[in-house]
Amino acid sequence: MTPGGKTVTMVAAVAENGVIGLAGNIPWHLPEDFAHFKETTSGHILVLGRTTHEGIGKPLPNRTTIVLTRDPEWQADGVLVAPTLLDALALADTLPGDVMIGGGAVVYEAALPYADVQIISEVHETPEGDTFYPQFSRSRWREVAREPRAGFDIVRWERAFGCGGTG
Repeated sequence: MTPGGKTVTMVAAVAENGVIGLAGNIPWHLPEDFAHFKETTSGHILVLGRTTHEGIGKPLPNRTTIVLTRDPEWQADGVLVAPTLLDALALADTLPGDVMIGGGAVVYEAALPYADVQIISEVHETPEGDTFYPQFSRSRWREVAREPRAGFDIVRWERAFGCGGTG
């Protein structure tokens, strides 16, 4: 949760081997998953790392985007900037919508202790990659929904009651 009590949801597509990226790109093409990401994050606050944002190339429509960067000079049109995840979560408390964490790996890792929900598209592939989703203790999370799709399953995990902490 954010300091003000907003729900924090991590949204990711993750291959069977934990890969989420290769050389700054997504190593698969699943248009239905992109549509799911859009539907899930629209109307909310999207927190992205600078590299992930720059890979997308622009703010995504119908979302308030907060970009995390350690560079105090960095700025981009149409986005808010925060130097740390905690700063981003505090800023999110002043904005409408819930918090959606959209990557990359460093941001997912930092957000895991604060996340209430993980919505993971489990991609049925094992591609080469250099970027991985953080491992999390399945005993601290419970799978509450699974929706099979072509080439992937959308799985919703909720933090198990009384199991706050590192993930």
